[in-house]
Amino acid sequence: MAHVELSLSEVFAPTSRTPPEQESDNVGQWSATVSHADEPCLLIDAETRVVAISASGCRLLCLGAPEDVVGLPLLKGGLRLLDFTAARGELTEQETDKIPPLLALHSGRLARGLLRVQAAGDDNAPDATVDAISTPVLTDGDVAGSLTFFSQV
Repeated sequence: MAHVELSLSEVFAPTSRTPPEQESDNVGQWSATVSHADEPCLLIDAETRVVAISASGCRLLCLGAPEDVVGLPLLKGGLRLLDFTAARGELTEQETDKIPPLLALHSGRLARGLLRVQAAGDDNAPDATVDAISTPVLTDGDVAGSLTFFSQV
């Protein structure tokens, strides 16, 4: 017959690194989390302005420092998106509407896709391919922004 032994121990409650002074809305709460995240991630609001971006997200997307990007529109803040052709041309406005952060924002659904990014202003800089997974961020049941996590491919 099998022998089972049980024991009780103290409850382990992980501590959060998110500061207690979070704003009351969902976008504000995610903003504090994204700003302090080790993972490459990005939060935009309904007007596509960057609300928060992690330092590792800035490095991966060739954007400089987070403080240089926050408050700017996502596509006007230095993010240079290239197509996957050999010519490496910049994406058109119609094509950029289909990138995961904007698709999640406009559709209200999860979105995933690959992005090819290059440092703005340097045509000789190496480009990077990143996998992006985006989810809409809701406030009172309405889409108020999107949260995206990135991984280099």
